[in-house]
Amino acid sequence: MDELYKPEPGSLLKDIHTPDDLKQLKPEQLQEVCDELRQFIIDMVSVHGGHFGASLGVVELTVALHYVYNTPEDKIVWDVGHQAYGHKILTGRREEFHTNRRYQGLSGFPKRTESEYDTFGVGHSSTSISAGLGMAIARDLNKGKNKVVSVIGDGAMTGGMAFEALNNAGALKSDMLVILNDNNMSIDPNVGALKEYLAEITTSKTFNKMRDEIYDLLGHFKSAGDKMRKVASKLERAMTAAITPGALFQALGFKYYGPIDGHNVDGLRRHLEDLKTVSGPKLLHIVTVKGKGFAPAEREQTKWHAQSSPFDKITGQPLSAPKKTKEQPPKYQDVFGQALVELAEENEDIVAITPAMPSGSSLWPMMNRFPDRAFDVSIAEQHAVTFAAGLAAEGKKAFAALYSTFLQRGYDQVVHDVAIQKLPVVFCIDRAGLVGADGPTHHGLYDISYLRALPNMVVSSPMNEQELRDMLYTASEYNEAAWAIRYPRGRSTGMDVRKEFHDVELGKGRIISEGEKVAILSFGPIGNYVLEARTELEKEEINPGHFDMRFAKPLDTELIDHVLANYEKIITIEDGTILGGFGSAVAEYVVEKGAGIPVKIMGVPDRIVEHGTQRELHDEVGIGPDGIMEEVKKAYGVLVD
Repeated sequence: MDELYKPEPGSLLKDIHTPDDLKQLKPEQLQEVCDELRQFIIDMVSVHGGHFGASLGVVELTVALHYVYNTPEDKIVWDVGHQAYGHKILTGRREEFHTNRRYQGLSGFPKRTESEYDTFGVGHSSTSISAGLGMAIARDLNKGKNKVVSVIGDGAMTGGMAFEALNNAGALKSDMLVILNDNNMSIDPNVGALKEYLAEITTSKTFNKMRDEIYDLLGHFKSAGDKMRKVASKLERAMTAAITPGALFQALGFKYYGPIDGHNVDGLRRHLEDLKTVSGPKLLHIVTVKGKGFAPAEREQTKWHAQSSPFDKITGQPLSAPKKTKEQPPKYQDVFGQALVELAEENEDIVAITPAMPSGSSLWPMMNRFPDRAFDVSIAEQHAVTFAAGLAAEGKKAFAALYSTFLQRGYDQVVHDVAIQKLPVVFCIDRAGLVGADGPTHHGLYDISYLRALPNMVVSSPMNEQELRDMLYTASEYNEAAWAIRYPRGRSTGMDVRKEFHDVELGKGRIISEGEKVAILSFGPIGNYVLEARTELEKEEINPGHFDMRFAKPLDTELIDHVLANYEKIITIEDGTILGGFGSAVAEYVVEKGAGIPVKIMGVPDRIVEHGTQRELHDEVGIGPDGIMEEVKKAYGVLVD
């Protein structure tokens, strides 16, 4: 199907361009709107790809919210943003939705600069209650009357920041509504005590029967006069606290309502209308199914969290048969996952930690092989880092697998709990560099800079999968400091990889090719673009040297001294910010040496880079093969600025 394919909206949805249009419908028409909206999302994602299950699960909630509330004056904050496709479609972006997550198209997440209906940018989880509380307090200070609603998934509720916000909101008593979307999933199935707490209550037949009987009894009390109504009100609060999860939320200062069916749009509408009249902090607990309305997504919720290739919108089967070419190279994350299992088989002290990303970080092989030595700690990056530090303090070799963008959330713990205490935690930093369609909230651009600033920290990046395996092995044997190994999203080079592990000498790079005049110092897999560029440059008899540096800290100063002695100009390249990164480290050393050799730093400039494919973004910022060739030609004097 053509990549510009735009599905035809249903008879009601086609006339809904803003929530004001939705409000013109009768309540009994809302279910039909939900059906059409769900089908539109399925039609679109089945062709163009994107996040999937989360948005299908909140279709009824999305319709009810925009029907009841006066958006955008009333504020809806989504947490996290991959459940907001229906929200985008109902708020004026249906005609452009086929550009979702494409280069220069719509963002895959709510984005303040994209629409006034997107009240807060939400690519990371557990932020909606904090942001919503800030909006509610700002409204109170401005003497406003608008409503604030924070929609948070039960997976995001496992993040400590959510409970910090609940605690503060309960104390401040500002008028806001938190909707807990309880589907037992983030990307992978939820883990932890909160998950068990919610599941036990919402699935208990005894609880549901008791609740109905008590509510019926309270209804009789409330018709018996003023005094009895007050007694009934107190009894209702006490019984709600005793038999529902409301005990937890009421202790934090919230009025608790639910759990209710999150797929009954009329019930949701009525509850939301009632809650608009209730002042103070409130929590509505709804129960939904991730992937609702698409049977394959309901059955395999992790698999259908997102899809990147076209599929049959009835069966879910891929539409294009896999090409019968040579087998695709493994993803870097899978190289990591397999190597970790091999290392753990030889070293019983190896343990692994991930904050809610066992699939994305490829930790499932370790969790299946050694279930008592691999831990999913929920969406709790700060805890993940300090948990790893505690394990390391007692002699375990802790491998903490986190996306670069999520490690940012645990930076204070990296400083205080790991670096200062000189604990040998290994940070396996996935999705380093420009990640592609998820865009600026998920780019991993700053880890080189913020980690190389720390004492007791090795900062490394392999150029290929063989180096990744060997770095993991070397780090598993190294106990003098923490060690960070960064690698990108996507597939490795496809090289032949030896089975056995070899040591990588700490702080030592390698010479890929000697050349003349210009030396290119690459850090990480971006060096493979240099190989492509050099092949083309050789056709024009331009022959720069190429050095795979491997380490941003400690630097291979002997190799840099060799470059200073034999080349006239240096170009550094990295898939990270140019501010304070690998290139900065090289330039600092060259200045300190007093060498009069110019250093050109290639990397991601000091601006927000939006979404697109990785190659599109690399080319945009000039670190693709074409950009490398251009810089080399400038250095040779072939091109003039």
